[in-house]
Amino acid sequence: MLRDERTRELVHQLKYGRAIHLAAELGRLAAEAFSDERLRPALLARWPLVPVPLHRSRLQHRNFNQASEIARVVAKLTGLPVLTALKRIRRTDTQALLGRKERLHNLHGAFALTRAGRRHLASAASGGVILIDDVLTTGSTVEACAATLRRAGCQTVLVVTVMRG
Repeated sequence: MLRDERTRELVHQLKYGRAIHLAAELGRLAAEAFSDERLRPALLARWPLVPVPLHRSRLQHRNFNQASEIARVVAKLTGLPVLTALKRIRRTDTQALLGRKERLHNLHGAFALTRAGRRHLASAASGGVILIDDVLTTGSTVEACAATLRRAGCQTVLVVTVMRG
C-alpha cells in the first residue's frame, strides 16, 4: 500500500472515468501485499477476499464496484476466493471531502452481512477475512465494514488496499 500520484490517477480513472481495464493493474498492485509475511496465515488458511460494497444506487451509476474488480484480480493472483459478505444498506455521502469524524458518522449503520456472509461466518470455526478496497484514507470505511463482520463473529479482519490516500 503506497501513496503515489500515478497510482492515485489510476484509481481516479478507474472510479470516475469508468476505465475498468485499469482494475487489472490496480489488482496486481494490491496483490503485492501478499508477499508480506504477516499475510501468510491468511493465505495458508485461504481466507476469503471481501470487497467493500457500494450502495446499489452508486453501483447503478458506476456500473461496477472498483473493490470487487480489484478483488477479482487479487483472487486470480493469490488463489483466494472472493466472498460478497457485505452489502451497503444505506446510501452515504461521498467520503472524499469529509474528515474522519464526519466519515464515521456518515458510515454508521451503512453495512450489513449478506446471506453468503452469514453462511460463511456460521460455518467458519475460526480464521478471518481480508477486506479489499481501493484507497485507505482515514480507515473509517474499512473500520465500519470490520465492525459489521466482527459483530457477526468474524475473529480477524485484515485489510488490503491499492494505496493509502
